[in-house]
Amino acid sequence: MRRGIVRALVAAVSVLVAGCSGEPERPPAKPVYDLPAREVRPDETALHLPSALNGETEFSVIGLAAGLPSLTGSHTEFEAKGQFVRLRLVVTGKGLSGILFDTRRQQLVTDSGAVIAVDNQAMTIKRQPDKFDLGRGVRVEFDLYFDLPKEAKPLVLRAFGGPTLTDMKNLTGTDIKLG
Repeated sequence: MRRGIVRALVAAVSVLVAGCSGEPERPPAKPVYDLPAREVRPDETALHLPSALNGETEFSVIGLAAGLPSLTGSHTEFEAKGQFVRLRLVVTGKGLSGILFDTRRQQLVTDSGAVIAVDNQAMTIKRQPDKFDLGRGVRVEFDLYFDLPKEAKPLVLRAFGGPTLTDMKNLTGTDIKLG
C-alpha cells in the first residue's frame, strides 16, 4: 500500500517538474497538403500576395500577365482592343455551404481608376469557366481575362464571392492590390 502511495507521489512530482521547465508547450503543427510547385508560364509573373476574403470565398491571385496583344484559342486568334491582362486566380469555398461562383463578376481597376469587366469573348476563347458551384473546402484555379487600354496598368482586382446565407446579393467586392 505504502509503495503505491510513493509511486503516485513520484508520478505527480514528475508531472509538476515537467510542467515547470520554463518552455511553453507548443501545440502540434497542423498537417498540410504537399502541393508540388509549378513553373510560371513564360509570359506571366508569379505573385506572392496574401489571400483575401469576400463573404465566404477566399481569393488568392497567383499570377499576372499584362500587355498581351492577342489570344489564341483552339479555333481562333483574337486581337485585343488595347492589351489583354490575364490574372491566375485560386478561389476556395470557406463557408458552411456551397455558393454559385460567377467569374464574370470580377473586375480590374486600373491606375487611372477605370473599372474594367472581365472580357467575355476572351474567357470563352480561352475556355475558362463562367459560373460554377464552389463547395465547402473546394479549391478551383483558373484565369481571368481583361481587355485594358494599351497604356493602362492593372492595380487592383475587385473580387466578388458568391451569395451567402447572410448576404444573398453580395454587392460589395474586396479589393486585392496586385503589387
